[in-house]
Amino acid sequence: MIPPKPPARQGRASLLRLVRDFRRDLLSALPQRLYRAWMAEYRTPVSHSFLCNDPALITEILRRHPENFPKSDRLRDGLAPLLGQSIFVTNGAVWRHQRRIIDPAFEGGRLREVFPALRAATAAASDRIAARADLGPFDIEPMTSHAAADAIFRALFSIPIEDRTAAEVFAAFREHQETQPVISLATLFPLPRWIPRPHQRRTRKSAARIRGLITRLVDERADAIAAGTAPDDLATRIMTTPDPETGQRFSRAEMVDQVAIFFLAGHETSASALAWALYLLARAPEWQDRVASEAAGLSDQFSSLSTLRDTRAVFREAMRLYPPVPMFMRRAACPAQFRGRTVPKGSEIVISPWHLHRHERLWDRPDAFDPGRFDTENGRACLQTAYLPFSAGPRVCPGAGFAMAEGVLMLATLCGRLRFTAADPEPVPVARLTVRARDGILLTVTPRIPTPARPSPPGQ
Repeated sequence: MIPPKPPARQGRASLLRLVRDFRRDLLSALPQRLYRAWMAEYRTPVSHSFLCNDPALITEILRRHPENFPKSDRLRDGLAPLLGQSIFVTNGAVWRHQRRIIDPAFEGGRLREVFPALRAATAAASDRIAARADLGPFDIEPMTSHAAADAIFRALFSIPIEDRTAAEVFAAFREHQETQPVISLATLFPLPRWIPRPHQRRTRKSAARIRGLITRLVDERADAIAAGTAPDDLATRIMTTPDPETGQRFSRAEMVDQVAIFFLAGHETSASALAWALYLLARAPEWQDRVASEAAGLSDQFSSLSTLRDTRAVFREAMRLYPPVPMFMRRAACPAQFRGRTVPKGSEIVISPWHLHRHERLWDRPDAFDPGRFDTENGRACLQTAYLPFSAGPRVCPGAGFAMAEGVLMLATLCGRLRFTAADPEPVPVARLTVRARDGILLTVTPRIPTPARPSPPGQ
């Protein structure tokens, strides 16, 4: 099955054409050749950028010498209204201090402790979606956004999405995602000031509203910690964990920055991945039945997630085809050599999971939906070298384990209870804060009658 993919630009384009195309959609504005190129170099009078698809280069940038390729200042400038100085955009000593406090909260043993919160959010999402059974097509993206927001609020602050402040943050974030892509033309290429930026005021306004609401939650939790009445959830653990090297804890202002990125990473990216996974299963009923049959093995024990082998493969394949964050950027802190070309200090380095995950010289049938690929020699090799939904190296997403547990749990639970069918029109992927569908993803659901496990699809 070949799921939808936006058409790429053919040939060269003028700056004005690029501006127009990027404002419409990043994914279709970039050239077709990037699905085969190992590297692309871009020069303008004011910038020098390199897009890297070569796994050896990506290993050099992310794993071997990450200190030579810190986060790009342009990325920080673009996301600062919402994220402030969060771990997603900082570098150097500030970033290391933040990781030393945050990482312990997301260690493997801690995931076991947040599993009840994930189960509660999953059950609530299942009820909401089941209420749409036999009522005709509906957009699944708002449903997955609601589910992922519920999960992160329950895990972070022990409150469901129905809590007034949580609901207000969720509503404000939905407004914000329409105004601010993670990567924009201005991020890839510094634009002259005369080029209009129509979303700047809206972006600042929605970001300020989100941060104000998060500040309220952080202040309330800090007061509860001081009074000895705070629940033992992720927010409490992070706010009470000292940096083992300095002894310092996050201030309230620093915690607001971190909660903003936890919500971005724990809500928006998970919602994107889950929506696309459900769509892909709606188009592949044999795989959907395999996922549904695995749901019978779920229990209230965290260890039951280990039985969901096919479900994990489906969720992994969904993030390959539709990586929630389609691109991220680094900056060359010193001169380097990439494939025989000089990379000057200050150059922008673009790594594109969107292109890497569909690279025609790396993956077998890169545009096909095939969860079984990870059992093949090609799939296993690419999983190690050409698969970056959570980045890699020291800056790998600290919540990657949380996201996988949440996605696999929700996917199996929903398919175990409901049968999903795709409805017209076919969704068109676009890059917003994450990879979303331009006009939503329309599905229908019907109650599932339990059926015995089916054999593997032909050829698997």
